[in-house]
Amino acid sequence: MSTSVLYMSMSLDGYIAGPNDEPGNPGGDGFMRLHDWLVTPAGDSGRPPGPAGKLIDEMNATGAVLVGRRTAEQADHYGGDHHGVPIFVLSHRPAGPAVANYPSVTYVIDGIARAMAQAKAAAGERNVMVHGAYTAKRALEASVLDELQIHQIPVLFGGGRRLFDVLPSRVELEIGRVVDTPEATHIRYRVHR
Repeated sequence: MSTSVLYMSMSLDGYIAGPNDEPGNPGGDGFMRLHDWLVTPAGDSGRPPGPAGKLIDEMNATGAVLVGRRTAEQADHYGGDHHGVPIFVLSHRPAGPAVANYPSVTYVIDGIARAMAQAKAAAGERNVMVHGAYTAKRALEASVLDELQIHQIPVLFGGGRRLFDVLPSRVELEIGRVVDTPEATHIRYRVHR
């Protein structure tokens, strides 16, 4: 059965985007610092060696992506191709006309539970990769987020967009795995229900 997993890089003080996160500056000031762990020692975006590379392989083995509209639009819907799997966009309104150019992108406007069900059905036995703070919060509220893979970056942003700034209630997590690399501590949590 498919598992839904939030994959998110985050500063030690809880920020997933820097200050001035807006359409003209996606991710805000200093955003790429949160993703330095994804690059090779040569500085390109190829697969890094060792444990970080294995984590990237794990992400690329997912069978579908569920993302919020803001994140999808900032990433230009990943050009319609996020590692070759279907992309489901949680939204309150239908897609704009440009999305017609991306046949693997489906907008779901009838709630997070329906969006997750569609993503899991498309993923089959593989996991669903969840992106975006808004989508993660809605999925936790609806009890449809199974796990969190947080890539904890050793930096303090001091401002920007937090991952979990407001939740309607407490959420208990269980640590499933911790992988330390020089660039980040990668913590996998299971959500208690």
